[in-house]
Amino acid sequence: MYKETKTRTIVKTISWRFWATITTTALVFLFIGEPEVALSIGAIEVFLKLIIYFFHERAWAKIKFGKSEIEPFVVWLTGLSRAGKSEIGKILTQKLKEIDLKVQYLDGHNVRKIFSETGFTKGAVNEHIKRVGHLASILEKQGIFVIASFLSPYEETRKFVRELSNNFVEVFVSTPLEVCKERDKSGLYEKAIEGKIQNFPGINSPYEQPKNPEIIIDTSNASYEKAAQEIFSYLHKFIK
Repeated sequence: MYKETKTRTIVKTISWRFWATITTTALVFLFIGEPEVALSIGAIEVFLKLIIYFFHERAWAKIKFGKSEIEPFVVWLTGLSRAGKSEIGKILTQKLKEIDLKVQYLDGHNVRKIFSETGFTKGAVNEHIKRVGHLASILEKQGIFVIASFLSPYEETRKFVRELSNNFVEVFVSTPLEVCKERDKSGLYEKAIEGKIQNFPGINSPYEQPKNPEIIIDTSNASYEKAAQEIFSYLHKFIK
């Protein structure tokens, strides 16, 4: 996931040789007791071994032996509003960063800076999810793990994103509607029930449950931390 620059290799070389040369010079002085000879041998050694070590490091950087390539995944969290998708996604993102992976978290808030606002009809929602799917697949191909939290209520667009991705993990956050309603502090569900909001999935617009998700999580009986850990454990089988 990381490429070592020539500058870093040079600095490592100098650092390593500094301590190695001090050790060699000290040993020569202890054996023969002549500081000038010890310093001369130390100088010759540092010059030769700096060159040897530099090319040795660069050669091994190009050798694949002993390296295991980590293929990134697109982890797509889908579920009703207030099911817990965003909370799980943020925790999972942090867990992956802690093991030094490149990760990008996507949700409705941060993609607004990239994509213009869309409507809430089926066509508009599908178009928006397709755009996000294209972005996720581009990031994945650049070696970046993508964690995406989107309601994405329609099976056809989730399938579309799956087909764009090389490694796709669909996580169905299956928290029941009644629990989602109880968690809704902004009153969106109430407004949808009253007809003040149209095309609200689960109320006056359909939410098509995933047919074959890789992972199903119900946050009404599992904490967000536990849910994120379950996904992390699933991914870890492929990235360890």
